[in-house]
Amino acid sequence: MDPATCTALVTGANRGFGRALAAELLARGATVYAAARDPRSIDLPGAIPIALDVTDPVSVAAAAAATRGVDLLVNNAGIDTGTDLLTGDWADIEAELGVHYLGALAVTRAFLPQLEAAGGSVLNVLSVLSWISFPGTGAYCAAKSAAWSMTNSLRASLAPRGVRVSALHVGYMDTDMTAGVAAPKSDPAEVARVAVDALAVGSPEIVADEVSRQVQAGLAGGVPALYPALS
Repeated sequence: MDPATCTALVTGANRGFGRALAAELLARGATVYAAARDPRSIDLPGAIPIALDVTDPVSVAAAAAATRGVDLLVNNAGIDTGTDLLTGDWADIEAELGVHYLGALAVTRAFLPQLEAAGGSVLNVLSVLSWISFPGTGAYCAAKSAAWSMTNSLRASLAPRGVRVSALHVGYMDTDMTAGVAAPKSDPAEVARVAVDALAVGSPEIVADEVSRQVQAGLAGGVPALYPALS
């Protein structure tokens, strides 16, 4: 993928990492459709605002019909309800899955004709919490883990059709979503730079920070490595 010539659609581009990634792509010369539920919330000079609610099939279909030549799809839209799987509201658990898993899949399916025609790419913005889970945010972790599995499946399915699929894993970033978190956070602009560099060389998996690298390394050790308190 050449950022200078690509046409990208970024979901959840009105704030946080989505906005930072859209800005990075624009700075490198890309044409960027900046998608949000309310396109009036898009404030990036040069971006093309577009309405898109990833949980609404009518909205997804309308966005695909309103765009042309998309050869990079970034599934970034996300929510974090802070829901425990055992005690949380069932509707919040469904909402997490609806955005991170079903929503990303619906958008990918809708834009596939454009991506396939262009030999394009998909970037699914995941999380270190795709690989490790905590009770207090169990719904988010489960949804991101499902999105990781979906990403791997799509990568295998779409490679013969000329569409590359990449995953971005990262820990806390300094965005509105993590405003109440005291842990160290990455600069979303720096993560965006790393992500676009990796997409440019076709990396299938982008591990953007040290905490994600550590957790990835721990996967081979199973439960004792990832959850030492339980072993």
